[in-house]
Amino acid sequence: MRSPSSSAPPAAASPKAHVLRQLLPIALAVFVGFLTIGLPLPVLPLHLHDTLGMGTLAVGVVIGAQFAAALLSRAWAGAMADTQGARRAVIAGLVLAACSGLAYLASLAFVATPATSVGVLLLGRLLLGCAESLVVTGALSWGVGLVGPHNAGKVMAWVGVAMYGAYAAGAPAGVALQAQWGFGGVAAATVLTPLLALVLVAGLRPVAPSATRRTPFYQVLGAVWLPGLGLALSSVGFGVITAFVALLFAAMEWGNAALAFTCFGLAFIGARLLFGHLPDQLGGARVALVCVLIEALGLLLIWGADSASIAYLGAALTGFGYSLAFPGFGVEAVRRAAPQSRGAAMGAYVAFLDISLGITGPAAGALAGAWGVEAVYLVGALAVALSLLVALRLLSSAYRGVQHV
Repeated sequence: MRSPSSSAPPAAASPKAHVLRQLLPIALAVFVGFLTIGLPLPVLPLHLHDTLGMGTLAVGVVIGAQFAAALLSRAWAGAMADTQGARRAVIAGLVLAACSGLAYLASLAFVATPATSVGVLLLGRLLLGCAESLVVTGALSWGVGLVGPHNAGKVMAWVGVAMYGAYAAGAPAGVALQAQWGFGGVAAATVLTPLLALVLVAGLRPVAPSATRRTPFYQVLGAVWLPGLGLALSSVGFGVITAFVALLFAAMEWGNAALAFTCFGLAFIGARLLFGHLPDQLGGARVALVCVLIEALGLLLIWGADSASIAYLGAALTGFGYSLAFPGFGVEAVRRAAPQSRGAAMGAYVAFLDISLGITGPAAGALAGAWGVEAVYLVGALAVALSLLVALRLLSSAYRGVQHV
């Protein structure tokens, strides 16, 4: 069996431009596929709340269901990427993403019975969670297989640019589709975009599977739990923006909530483009240490905002900080993964994102119902600030030695 590095030229011999050329097609496919998530972001919470009459807790549960499903499918996604090939995992994920759009469409037949409609939407969110797990885990494993583990920060940076670029572009596009054709237009678009992404990946070069047998997921989880904890805490900020910024803008009568998603996404992308090389060069924990402080400041600005412009600035700072926290902690996770279990390690690391977002949705929904939607941003800032302790722990001498699993 070929080693993972035999399927691509040695990464050490690859100039920066060559690394970028190999990663861009994968990133483009992820971007198109993730429009399935970006398009409904600003309209699904309002559809649940205004059209179907659901409360904030129900909104949080439906939004968070995607992340719960992604969490439960990470081990499966990582095993598929390692044993069957990362390209196959990405293709399977895109097919499931299109199926989630079909569930969104089907839910419209039951608007007169809101509970049934919500149930069908919940099914769509569960399918989308499995799809996201396969696409992200497969894309990360595919990229690292192509350009080498010491370029893992760049892989995470470009895959992240694609993901959050899809959020930034998808949010205003979803609002436009909603205005023109209603939620049905948004649902139809979520069926079509993954099919376009399938066309993009069809001709891309795969990497050979890195393992012939599955590494027990609990072993991999034990190797990456500390950077994963940092990711979980820093992801609370992203979670509260995803689930509740549209409701915050509606409550404050500020108008264009989609622009908050765009500010978050553009700042996220800008940070990745300008500084995405830093985790590989300076060390992941050191970069994460600075970035979580910026993210927490952004959330505090949203909490205390008295105008839409301050909230937009807070969303941008949150996106900028979170942008490099993800690859910062991620580089530390890759350092702890053996080549034959790298896909599983990527799955285990991103599983902490799922845990965070799966808990954040319902918990923040309950908090918003009790103390107002703006309170979730104060609690989010406190959670993000706790990831500072994880970054400091990773920098300590006790964690400089790496144990591969």
